[in-house]
Amino acid sequence: MDIDNKDLEKSIEEADNASSSDTEKASASDPKNAPAESSENLSAVRTKKIYTIAKFAVLLILVIGIPLYIFLFHRDVFTVFKSVDTIQAFFEAHKSASVFIYLGGQILQVVIAAIPGQAFQLAAGYFFGFLPGLLWSIIGVILGTVITFYLARLLGRDAMYLIFGEKKLQSFIDKLNSKRAYLLVFIIYLIPGIPKDLFNYAAGVSEINFKAFLILSTIGRIPGMMGSLAIGLMVKNGSYTALIIIGVIVAVILVLAFIFRHRLKDLLDMFYEKMRN
Repeated sequence: MDIDNKDLEKSIEEADNASSSDTEKASASDPKNAPAESSENLSAVRTKKIYTIAKFAVLLILVIGIPLYIFLFHRDVFTVFKSVDTIQAFFEAHKSASVFIYLGGQILQVVIAAIPGQAFQLAAGYFFGFLPGLLWSIIGVILGTVITFYLARLLGRDAMYLIFGEKKLQSFIDKLNSKRAYLLVFIIYLIPGIPKDLFNYAAGVSEINFKAFLILSTIGRIPGMMGSLAIGLMVKNGSYTALIIIGVIVAVILVLAFIFRHRLKDLLDMFYEKMRN
């Protein structure tokens, strides 16, 4: 009896499909033949959990551990920050390590936004003089900015919301993600008295370019630091000359910035586009 070629081909195809289906089922039921993607996904999930736990541990250390340690074992540190005189006396008592103490204080006042930096800078002007004090101040705020920026990036946005409040921090982030972010950063860090170190943390979880943020925030801080250092030096020498000179320089900078504000805005926009590309 003759068999139709089409029927024969159909039978062979069905047999092949059935064999393939049985092989797939066997592979699925046998753990040794499980897809490699499954173990990779499991490893990725485990790594993510470890990373989350590590971030939470860092957050607990920062928010609870360090303040508790200082309160229990180094409570006298709080008295150091009470006034310029107490900071100055602390420098005098530790002359050999005064530079490192000042750098640590500068970093700390950036990392912990509640600590006022002006008191440190006044004492630095008195103790180190104007130019050395300015050098150590700039190095300190640069290091503090780097730490806060990348600490925020490490911990992530949710952790920053927990520490500073979602509504307040998100408003800063929105501003830092705008095209006018560079101009805003420069102005905020230029004007003395504005609480600005929270912006470091907001910048870390925003889309702003780190190099641009570091440059603009540091340049913006310099006039205020110069003024504080000049006052400290004036107190030491009993002379108003340094303060008058710095005051004139700052006033000239502010007037020029206002006169050429449109040109400045254009330059910052060009800088913004360059840093994005």
